[in-house]
Amino acid sequence: MTQVLGKVVTFDEFVAKYPDNTGQRYELYDGVVIEMPPPTGDHEEVIGFLATQITLEYSRLNLRYFIPKTVFVKPVENESAYSPDVLILNQPNLVNEPRWKKESTVTQTASIPLIIEVVSTNWRDDYLKKYADYEEMGIPEYWIVDYAALGGREFIGKPKQPTILVCCLEEGEYRISKFRGDDRIESSIFPELNLTAEQIFCAGTVS
Repeated sequence: MTQVLGKVVTFDEFVAKYPDNTGQRYELYDGVVIEMPPPTGDHEEVIGFLATQITLEYSRLNLRYFIPKTVFVKPVENESAYSPDVLILNQPNLVNEPRWKKESTVTQTASIPLIIEVVSTNWRDDYLKKYADYEEMGIPEYWIVDYAALGGREFIGKPKQPTILVCCLEEGEYRISKFRGDDRIESSIFPELNLTAEQIFCAGTVS
């Protein structure tokens, strides 16, 4: 994680300048512009596999969801903006989003059934900051997919092992369930999803 600007900026200032034309991803953390680390091939394969499987499931259920290419999730209470690895949007609610048309930004929980972050070298952001902000926003479900076991031992055990944390909102707080190996992912948003942790870790390589 690399800080880009030495000064604090507002979300309006951030969204007016970033993203730029370099193809680099940026996020805003409490007014500080952060350059996201470049993804690895494995990271992108996991994202692609998850996006495909989730798309198949909401299409099967005839839900008016979609996965956008580039959207910012902005907590209302602070000057932050995140660009999740996989973001599920509830299309009918986008008419209620004041920043959607001009800034491709969502702020309302009714627009966001599920967020998935695939862990990379800046793992503390996924486990701590984004976790706290998504919980405070009231995002119904948040997955932390740590396929390379990069997170702290308090989150993924000792010895470290690839783990998926599914965080489901209950009475304003996340209830965390952990999945490894052949564990079937249990999702409150997609309860019939037939997917194991190992399938995700192998980026779609099914035995």
